[in-house]
Formats: sequence, C-alpha cells, structure tokens
Amino acid sequence: MSAEILRVASKGANKTQIVYGTNLNFEVAKRYLEMLQERGLIKQNGDLYLTTIKGKEFQELAKELKL
Repeated sequence: MSAEILRVASKGANKTQIVYGTNLNFEVAKRYLEMLQERGLIKQNGDLYLTTIKGKEFQELAKELKL
C-alpha cells in the first residue's frame, strides 16, 4: 500500500486524491501518510503530498520485489 500511495503522490496529490487513488478511507490514509513522512518517503507542502527521492527509490525497490 505504501508504494501505491507514493505512486499517487509522485506528481503531488492532496489527501482526497490519495484516498480515491488508493481506495483507502481517510483514517487509514492519514496513518500511512504519517508513517511515510516519518520515514522521509513523502513530504507535505501545504495541502499537497509529494513523493521524495528516497520515496522514489523505495518505489523502484518495491517494483523489483513485486510488493
């Protein structure tokens, strides 16, 4: 699920776009976003979330491992 959130946020997305793009509810999305921010995989700029370079590296690894 983390890789899917990072995919949706790769060009910038607000929480609603992430919720709809990943089929999560707002509470679950909020927990994932907090965890991803704590790990430096996503950053928040105002209302938008954006995948970081570290997050893109994680996406590539997840893709290789088919997670």
